Amino acid sequence: MKIQLNNKIKAALTTISIALFLILVFVGDNVISSGSSWRMLITVIEKGSIFALVAASMNLLNGFTGLFSLGQAGFMLMGAYTYAIFTIPSASHDAVYQYFGGGIIKWSIVEVLESKIGVVGHYLGLFIPIIFAGILVAIVAYLIGIPVLRLKSDYLAIATLGFAEILRAFFQWNTLGPVTNGSNVLRKYTTYHSAIFPVVIAGICITIILLLLNSTYGRAFKAIRDDEIAAEAMGINLFKHKELSFVISSFFAGISGSLLAMFQSTISATPFTTQMTYEILLIVVIGGIGSISGSIIGAFLFIACSEWWLRGLDSGSWLGISSDLMRSGFRKVIFAIMIMLVVLFYSKGIMGDKEFSWNRFVNWWLTRPQAIKNWPNKLKSKLVSKKKARMAKSDAKARLKQEKADSDYKKASGTPLFTPLPISDQVIVFDKEGK
Repeated sequence: MKIQLNNKIKAALTTISIALFLILVFVGDNVISSGSSWRMLITVIEKGSIFALVAASMNLLNGFTGLFSLGQAGFMLMGAYTYAIFTIPSASHDAVYQYFGGGIIKWSIVEVLESKIGVVGHYLGLFIPIIFAGILVAIVAYLIGIPVLRLKSDYLAIATLGFAEILRAFFQWNTLGPVTNGSNVLRKYTTYHSAIFPVVIAGICITIILLLLNSTYGRAFKAIRDDEIAAEAMGINLFKHKELSFVISSFFAGISGSLLAMFQSTISATPFTTQMTYEILLIVVIGGIGSISGSIIGAFLFIACSEWWLRGLDSGSWLGISSDLMRSGFRKVIFAIMIMLVVLFYSKGIMGDKEFSWNRFVNWWLTRPQAIKNWPNKLKSKLVSKKKARMAKSDAKARLKQEKADSDYKKASGTPLFTPLPISDQVIVFDKEGK
């Protein structure tokens, strides 16, 4: 019998889970020392939260609206630069913009607000550049979307990928050096001091995406994904909703870019290549196209494998196993094999197109003891069925082989392969009425 939880219990379980997770992150961030190997857990949580947000934003566009866009890295680049430019302290401008005379923007939003409001101004000075970065990216995405969103399928992907590369080259242009520092690194800008910060910001943004998908706009996005002709016949303005989805997705990509800049402490245009876009797309595919829960799970698994769990494979020792085969780059080989296995056994991703459900989780958990108890019998029945299938296949091949041998023998001996019908000389004549 399946258990059905009411909405109050689901809300309570969600609240408790989020609170426990935040407490664990806070305790781990303050207790685990910087020299401990477990410090990578906090790094995975920070970076995983950022990539979960950008993967959810890409899934909003690719999975729920059906638009194959590959411009997330370019929008993250713009968000990262926007945040960094407006939060570099005035005293550090000469050192950062040493090749461009200290730059044009010689003030910091954080410093301005902190001098007027105090500590509240400091934290407000962190949030305002993040929101401003998202808004600026959304405006650029709106302008890009006017010509680009009239394309479909692969053409849209190529166009957005091209715009992302143009943005990367644009920010490295030395003519804009007084603003972007050209091809040099931006540094000394204000960053967060607790791992709670990116987790909370990413969580709020993902919640907004989920609320949007459950609204009338979200249902319109899904209708466009399923059948554009039917959606248009129902009165949905295709271009308007595509543009809206594109702008919202870009907005959250800009926010994730600003969080990534804060996480890395330095920023340049070099890492924001097509490879980053493909990594984000890979996270979406692994988690499940059309599932925000899948994007979150895929992001944390991807970051944990690439940044922590498989690191020992490059150093020659992993899980107590040492081998000369383990050398620099071997981690990527194993990681590629793991991705292939996930794609083979989970063709629609880990979550498919489904979201996390407390009802499904509780029922799955309650059925685990019985499932473990029945596992030997289930495995035995599978083996028996496979054996029967092999025997049936073998018997069918044997029959075909015997029939072919009999046919060849009859041909060789001149025996007719079939018995002809008897021929009669009697002629039957019917009249016009068929009698």
